[in-house]
Amino acid sequence: MNLFTDLFRPEMAFLRYALLVGALSSVALGIVGTMVVTRRISSLAGAASHAALGGIGAALFLQQLALPGLSPMIGAVVGAVSAALVVGTVNLYAREREDTIINVVWALWMSIGLLFLNWTRGYVDWQGYLFGNILLLTRSEVYMMIGLDVLILAPTLFFYNNILAMSFDWTFAELRGVRVKLIYFALLILTALAIVLLINVVGIILVIALLTLPAATAGCFTRHLWSMMVLATVLSCLFVVTGLLGSYWFNLPSGPAIVVLASTVYLFGLGFNAWRKRC
Repeated sequence: MNLFTDLFRPEMAFLRYALLVGALSSVALGIVGTMVVTRRISSLAGAASHAALGGIGAALFLQQLALPGLSPMIGAVVGAVSAALVVGTVNLYAREREDTIINVVWALWMSIGLLFLNWTRGYVDWQGYLFGNILLLTRSEVYMMIGLDVLILAPTLFFYNNILAMSFDWTFAELRGVRVKLIYFALLILTALAIVLLINVVGIILVIALLTLPAATAGCFTRHLWSMMVLATVLSCLFVVTGLLGSYWFNLPSGPAIVVLASTVYLFGLGFNAWRKRC
């Protein structure tokens, strides 16, 4: 009861914002995470999340050098989107091994970010970007998350059949006239944008886990894309809100608490799936 009493105190606005952003982020996590898991591009999403550090480092450096109004999140968007597009382009047209390209982009963009952070004068709280701090969110992050949800939900509903075809049979969808390459690149961009906004929730290190675990758990219980998206959204909301409240109650860091909870439920889902197949 003390927890819910504290939640409505005026000085606890940061906790209310954290819970609201966490609940809103579940839409992005559920929809984008499902497409990432079904297309098996989790490694690509991981490269985009770590490449965001390169953009953050460059933005902080340019902020001191000549562009004082430049936001680190703008740099994160540029870093994550550029990395996703580079990997996707090379994978489609250069016929290189995807895992090799992903590892190169992952390491290169992160290294560039660390170099820029080294050249930036003064103290830089880079750990806040690596591990996140959801308790420092404000109303502007709430609006950004609502915008992201609309940006993801609208095209998903409109192009659902095309996304379904591309997710499970690329060649068949292409033969039917579906513009699979355009949808593929749109998926990469949406994934990168979702990753950047979710960095504030759990940070660069853990964002890929939060993006994939709810969808992977939902996949243990469902067999349809739409039901997987719905269940992944519900599970994401449950993981984030429960993890936040638990971290507040037990005085734990919120990001790791959320991911540990999500991982535990995912392992339970794997066990349930194995038991169901035996029966």
